[in-house]
Amino acid sequence: MFHSLPGYFLLFLSMISYAFADEIHGAGATFPALAYQKWAKSYTESKAVNVDYLGVGSGEGIKRINAKEVDFGASDMPLNIEELNKKGLLQFPMLLGAITPVINLPGIFVAQLKLDGPTLAAIYMGKIRKWNDPQLRLLNPDLRLPDMLISVMYREDKSGTTFNFTNYLSKVSPDWQANIGEGLLVKWPVGQAAKGNAGVAAKVKETPGSIGYVEYAFAMEQQLDYVQLKNRDGFFVKPNSASTQAAAAGAPWDAASGFYQILTNAPGERSWPITATTFILISKNISDATRAKEVLKFFDWAYRTGELPAMYLDYVMIPKFVMSQVRFAWLELKNRDGRPVWN
Repeated sequence: MFHSLPGYFLLFLSMISYAFADEIHGAGATFPALAYQKWAKSYTESKAVNVDYLGVGSGEGIKRINAKEVDFGASDMPLNIEELNKKGLLQFPMLLGAITPVINLPGIFVAQLKLDGPTLAAIYMGKIRKWNDPQLRLLNPDLRLPDMLISVMYREDKSGTTFNFTNYLSKVSPDWQANIGEGLLVKWPVGQAAKGNAGVAAKVKETPGSIGYVEYAFAMEQQLDYVQLKNRDGFFVKPNSASTQAAAAGAPWDAASGFYQILTNAPGERSWPITATTFILISKNISDATRAKEVLKFFDWAYRTGELPAMYLDYVMIPKFVMSQVRFAWLELKNRDGRPVWN
């Protein structure tokens, strides 16, 4: 009996080792949550490193990484280099997506309704209140638009999706820019609030006559009808991977600026006008180099193997050459002895 104790002891040790395997905790933007949670599940299963991600909004993600409550934060609103330096953060891009106006309009189906930026802004300002408004009929002469009130849906939390949406509206509507502006949270003139991309999607789905804005993956997940949107070059386009990639095609990614990049209202006849990038934030003040390296290993793995699951979830990966720039930027992260965390 005693001779078998070492075997049991080794088994016990291996169970303890697995139970206390490295853990990585992230929180922030709901925009990429479907992809990050899918990656986290796969990585946890294959690497025995528990990864979890909470979609709590970009503002909360920035707050939690500042407080070092998580190992990484996520935001769809990039921080400029001055803010990054002040907060002691490293920022890099992960995914691209299309912020998509979605509707629940009886008799109107996916990609039938056409909108342009000024009209979308007027709807969200409460200046266009009915679906058969003359301005909407002018854009959609072939549709029978119902005599129905428009129910506007927006985000109640501090949201990078809201930042990109209102950034776009500020670019295409001087009226919006002058009276409301852009931000993670703005003072909405009309409408009903919901939490997260999932909350807005659910609210639109259950409310006939409604319009909201969500990341394209959530529109697909909830099988919501979306619109065509007139882009900067005057073409009506649909949200998809091709139009998202087209908007990002000429982006000048620069590590020296913290990869700061806003892709709304990009030029190009195929460009989706509300394309956004979602970013990861990591603290430069590293107290646990082993844990920090595990975070980078997870995102390196996502860059190498995450494209297919991201594509199935209707996201677009950043270009390969940008991934190489990001890995080089990781060398900036040093442990207490001044040695690079990443090599």
